[in-house]
Amino acid sequence: MPYRSRLGLLALSTALPLVLLATAAARAEDIKLDEITVSSPSPIVARPTGPVTGVGSAFPIGVLPVVTNTFSPVTVVTQQQIARDQPRTLGDALFDRPGISSTTYAPGAASRPIIRGLDNARVRIQENGIVNGGVSDLGEDHTVPINPLVADRLEVIRGPATLRYGSGAIGGVVSAENNRVPTYIPANGYSGQVTSGYSTVDNGRLGAATVDAGKDGFAVHADGFKTASDSYAIPGGIQRNSYSESQGGSVGVSAIGDRGFVGVAFSHYDAIYAIPGGEAEEARTRLTPNQDRVISRGEYRPLDGPLEVIRYWAGYSVYRHDEIGIGEDGIEGQQAIFKNREAEVRIEAQHVPVFTSFGKLTGAIGVQADRRLINTQLEAFLPRTDSRAGAVYLFEELEVLPGTRLQAAGRIEGDRIRSTAVQFPGNYLPVDGEDPLSYRLTRRFAPKSASFGLLQDLPYGFVASLTGSYVERAPTGYELFSQGPHDATATFEIGDPTLRLERARTVEASIRHGDGPLRFEATGYYTRYTGFIYKRLTGNLCDDDFGSCGSGDELRQIVYSQQNATFYGAELIGQYDALPIGNGFIGVEGQFDFVRAKFDDGTNVPRIPPYRLGGGVYLRADGWFARINLLHAFAHTQIAPFETDTPGWNDLRAEVSYTKALDPAVYGASEVTLGLQGRNLLDDDIRNSASFKKDEILLPGRNVRLFLTARF
Repeated sequence: MPYRSRLGLLALSTALPLVLLATAAARAEDIKLDEITVSSPSPIVARPTGPVTGVGSAFPIGVLPVVTNTFSPVTVVTQQQIARDQPRTLGDALFDRPGISSTTYAPGAASRPIIRGLDNARVRIQENGIVNGGVSDLGEDHTVPINPLVADRLEVIRGPATLRYGSGAIGGVVSAENNRVPTYIPANGYSGQVTSGYSTVDNGRLGAATVDAGKDGFAVHADGFKTASDSYAIPGGIQRNSYSESQGGSVGVSAIGDRGFVGVAFSHYDAIYAIPGGEAEEARTRLTPNQDRVISRGEYRPLDGPLEVIRYWAGYSVYRHDEIGIGEDGIEGQQAIFKNREAEVRIEAQHVPVFTSFGKLTGAIGVQADRRLINTQLEAFLPRTDSRAGAVYLFEELEVLPGTRLQAAGRIEGDRIRSTAVQFPGNYLPVDGEDPLSYRLTRRFAPKSASFGLLQDLPYGFVASLTGSYVERAPTGYELFSQGPHDATATFEIGDPTLRLERARTVEASIRHGDGPLRFEATGYYTRYTGFIYKRLTGNLCDDDFGSCGSGDELRQIVYSQQNATFYGAELIGQYDALPIGNGFIGVEGQFDFVRAKFDDGTNVPRIPPYRLGGGVYLRADGWFARINLLHAFAHTQIAPFETDTPGWNDLRAEVSYTKALDPAVYGASEVTLGLQGRNLLDDDIRNSASFKKDEILLPGRNVRLFLTARF
């Protein structure tokens, strides 16, 4: 599609929902939704008006959640949506959301979220406010050790809210929120959920359960999950070497009082999954991630004084995975080992509201510290790397008038990264008789970030926001010090120890409506990067050592490089309850998103998601929910050097489910949901333009999933 036509389509997609506003405003009283509370975007949290006894009433099934009280849009995936979609990875859970894609390196196993074309070092993955502690940012073949099946909700944060977590969140934050560290005592003394499902495309089986209980000031939590799948079907066959299995769980305990709580939780995750496509498939490559994790969090609300609340988060994780397959000697065994130990602590203090001549001022100050030690063995591309960081940040909000709020935030960090650097020849090809020089190196950086935002209530329940931010990001250890083969991704990776700070200047505007028959969100953004760090394909091929580069034939050579770049795009999603039926509605829904990314030299940034347009109809009434929806991805032809075009695709999806309220005294459960969901019902060839594997693998073909969820 020509560029001008795409802009026209964007303008039309933006205007239509605003036109619908005029017809929907008169019906705003038809549906009243509970306000969606999200915990990740800001350290400034309103004081609870009563005792906290649970997560609140369930958000209606099939209703689009739109958060209207944050300065930047927040994508929310509810617990009910997770139970129906039954994703095994965060990437699966978020792949079709506007502005979000995923790496799909090993679909269903290793698929990390991509936000607005940004991934890895620019997207922070966390659970309950603490970094997840894996090595998924080091390589697209590495899984994120978080299973969304036991999450209460998923939150995706963009914009200035990422200043709360550091420059590693320059592209966004994906947060899995659950009650592993209990924060409340259930109203009836206990609550929980059990979900199970089966999928036809991969003979997939899964089960997950969560339970919370408490009494007399103490609360406990336990959860567990297990998933297993065979190699999945694709149009015309099977995607070989794509099987996976995972399991894990957690236990936690907290002491809860009138003034706050303190708690701790232990969790375990382990899995085995295979890498499809190319050399990895031929070598029967598989990975075996294993993680143990301890997290603690707490909150205290003083009776008086200048501080309204003090909160802390702390976590420590130990992670390891082996990459197993057939080596150059033809013998199957360990080919690489990745180990990661990571600790993080964050403390925030929120001051009491201050009433000034300009309005009510609320704010919070925070400090954060973390340390990460990565160690690799055998044919791994990164030497032992020790990273440390400390930061202080401040958020302040001013309510100038009722319905008008301003926010300013700032952050300063100190980063230190120590490892072994290598000085490679300028053309990244070996010189006869000379080995590249290795030397110990410590790099220090002091990234600084700031943001400003305006949140304005508008007539008819609409909310508009405008934000601007300046963010600096320090290079990561693997961007500086990579120096060898990564067999699972079929790449030979070379870092640049001279990389500078990456700087981003962003302007973002949004308009949202979260109540009544029309739920709608539209966002446009523009980001200017100075010194954008990216993986540049050199065109050279290597084997398992640098001396083979230029004469090898197995691994694509990748060099971490910097260049100025510009990103801009838009994200739109909406629902409209058109016709009342029973106690519900028949409605229509639609979405559109795109991101455009170019370097100053006129070339395109590699691995960018395609333009996408989707829509459908739904029925929600008398316990029934049904939907049919088509998501179309346009052909991606704006490619970087050494990339290939990606054809467009169509994902036809359908769902039908029934939810029945039950008497817990009779059935032991308060509610049960049974349903069927279909994906890629046209059995289309789907390739992900943002994936390194797009020319080697297809995403799963036609799939029908049976799901059953009981709540108590």
